[in-house]
Amino acid sequence: MVGLELIVVTSPASPDVIFVGGTVRTVDDQLPVAEALAVAGDRIVAVGSAAEVTALRGPTTEVVDLDGGCLLPGFVEAHSHPTQDQLMYAPSVVDIRPMSCATADEVNLRVKRALDRTPGDQPLVFNGLDTLLQPGFPEPTREWLDELGPTRPIIFWQNSGHVAWANGAALRYARLPDDAPDPPGGHFERDEFGRLTGKAYEAPAILAIAARLIFGGLRGPELLANQHEFLASRGITTTSEMAFSGQLRPLIRSLYDHDLARARMRVYEMSSPAGRASCALDNGDDMFKQIGIKIWVDGSPWLGTIATSFPYLDTPATRALGLAPGHRGRANHDTDQLREIVAAYYPQGWQMSCHVHGDEGVTMILDVYEEALRAHPRPDHRLRLEHCGAMTTEQYRRAAVMGVCCSLFVNQLYYWGDVLVDDLFGAEHGAPWMRARSAVDAGMRISLHNDAPVTPEEPLRNISVAATRTTRSGRVLAPEERITVAEALRAETVDAAYQLFCDDVLGTLTPGKYADLVVLEADPHAVDPAEIADLAVTATYLAGRLVYER
Repeated sequence: MVGLELIVVTSPASPDVIFVGGTVRTVDDQLPVAEALAVAGDRIVAVGSAAEVTALRGPTTEVVDLDGGCLLPGFVEAHSHPTQDQLMYAPSVVDIRPMSCATADEVNLRVKRALDRTPGDQPLVFNGLDTLLQPGFPEPTREWLDELGPTRPIIFWQNSGHVAWANGAALRYARLPDDAPDPPGGHFERDEFGRLTGKAYEAPAILAIAARLIFGGLRGPELLANQHEFLASRGITTTSEMAFSGQLRPLIRSLYDHDLARARMRVYEMSSPAGRASCALDNGDDMFKQIGIKIWVDGSPWLGTIATSFPYLDTPATRALGLAPGHRGRANHDTDQLREIVAAYYPQGWQMSCHVHGDEGVTMILDVYEEALRAHPRPDHRLRLEHCGAMTTEQYRRAAVMGVCCSLFVNQLYYWGDVLVDDLFGAEHGAPWMRARSAVDAGMRISLHNDAPVTPEEPLRNISVAATRTTRSGRVLAPEERITVAEALRAETVDAAYQLFCDDVLGTLTPGKYADLVVLEADPHAVDPAEIADLAVTATYLAGRLVYER
């Protein structure tokens, strides 16, 4: 490679490791492509041509041959839920997500096997039901769940995480009486006599039923360690936690204290009626830190609970969801409630992160953000919007002017793209879902995410989908909203790190930054964008340490 400039920082000793023999994609505009990279301790110390970097080799330097592969910054998952994802490793949790059970029959079979194989009263949580992708599976009513387990606590958790169904034993286990008040931001369904049906909407209500059951058995960090190992296998070196509870802080601290972590964590605590965070603003370190507060403006497109200016279609799928013709969802909070939440945390210095899909919900939170910025100016706030499915081009422009950044769940296009167009919203509103091109053209630094466990962490599929906008059936949706592979790589690395306030120490292969690295079998720029999702991760390094090898 001709014309490479060596970029190096002074190191007191020779490098510990030199990577050579492949393509180095730095995602750094100063030197985007290089031949070799050197690491000393936990930092990158040199990037440049093979000849120049290998000239730094000392007697104890290890040389790693990339074998024609590609070295990239470790991927950054800007919106995830690893403390929920860890539960997929718990013996009481059964995976029925559509990625694991493609049909209603497969769900029924897995439910039957789990009931047959577990002791009589052992609680069971069936996680990931999605009747849009598993058509024919009926809504799990309390009566049916009581038949499955008269004394066994049973919960079905919808794949979006925004609704759950519980039987009587689970409600009793949660110590939840019929007159329990609806928590702020969520609600319980009740029958005509005011009794709980077992159905709960949104995290505050779901956790009121499920928290004791699913988190009560957590005694150590082993399940979360399993999840970290999975993250490393996907090339992820930094993850967020977007529904953090302060009660889990000791468990996560134990993960790092016992050297079981395989990724950095930046966490967002769920907002509470008390309006106070569980820790000080100045907390943690580069491995684990709480940086923000999370709000849910609306719910899930798959349930009819997002706040849109346009109606859902009238189709067999929407009728099966119980949506009347002309149905529009509604927000979880009104504007005054959102204003109150933001006013409780933002002036203290916290970054705010807000789940929102519907365009009306976007307008509500942008109005609230704008008021907060006028009242409490902050030059570098990085206020966030999450998912942004029906967000319009004009709204992206408005958000960008305000300095608000968006994290896009582009993987929805792959798994639910056909459903969005054919069953829920039609081509006008379903096809341009997740307008990545509009966001980038507005000048916004976006991130891409998987919202795990809704879909598995798949950073390479995110890149592929953002560049192709292709569904599982092969349909291309709104190709004008595609972004380039280079832009998608930024959204999975440095721009995601920017949203997590850590782009100063990671996200690019720049001397002085942490040596958080991923090795792929091939350069994403050298293959068809449709093939990027299938590239293998061959190795992952966290702070210069090998944490995964294929």
